[in-house]
Amino acid sequence: MNELLPFLPLAAVLVVTGCIAGVLAGLLGVGGGIVVVPVLFTMLGLIEIDNSVRMHVAVGTSLASIVLTSLVSARSHHKRGAVDTALLKSWGVWIFVGSICGTLIAGSVGGTTLSAVFAAVAVVVALYMSLTRADFRFRDNLPSGPAGWASGSLIGGLSAMMGIGGGTLCVPFFNAFGFPVHRAVGTAAAIGLIIAVPAALGFIITGWGIAALPEASVGHVNLLGLVLIAPFTTLTAPWGVRLAHRLSPRTLKLAFAFFLFATAARMIVGLL
Repeated sequence: MNELLPFLPLAAVLVVTGCIAGVLAGLLGVGGGIVVVPVLFTMLGLIEIDNSVRMHVAVGTSLASIVLTSLVSARSHHKRGAVDTALLKSWGVWIFVGSICGTLIAGSVGGTTLSAVFAAVAVVVALYMSLTRADFRFRDNLPSGPAGWASGSLIGGLSAMMGIGGGTLCVPFFNAFGFPVHRAVGTAAAIGLIIAVPAALGFIITGWGIAALPEASVGHVNLLGLVLIAPFTTLTAPWGVRLAHRLSPRTLKLAFAFFLFATAARMIVGLL
């Protein structure tokens, strides 16, 4: 029994993270890292995990959990015909390359840099969500050729560094270029898998043997996170969904923007 005591505070943190992330994910219509990373980052701080590894563990653990959730989600969307396989074929390799590059960069920089990247991207997405109308379009077709390759690589790289899947960046980006929302969500789920697999492996490798890691960690991925976050996220997400159906789409959009602004502010305060 005494051997389990060091794991109990971390296990409690992960359960609370899963519950909070589930409610927010159900309420705001998002999932994965954009919720898990900031909550886990904060919770790890409460049990005094070293700042040098705290953001890396939050990102790495989030990416590992996204592998599982994206696999289930993408399969479900594919059965409904909501995954654009042509887009995956043309963008998939560049997203994969971007994910590897983002992982390599993340492994070579400190937690402060990762927090800054997360905060900056969160602010940009929040501004987009709060200032644009539901029918906003930049143009009616996605970029192709070098512009498409660059877009896919950038999305993959930033997502890997932030510990998020496809939805947070892909869905608003695809919508801005006239992509139907249901196909955007379904395709983003598959993109999340392309991002998360190499990135999670990369975070395991770059964190291997670091002494400051919390208990039950393999590199920057905490195994307790895989066991405890996902089930409780699944359990509590319906609570957020029920609340979401009582609110208007515009209110939800603003709620998501507020959450991102608050997350970014928390990260910025930590940087200062």
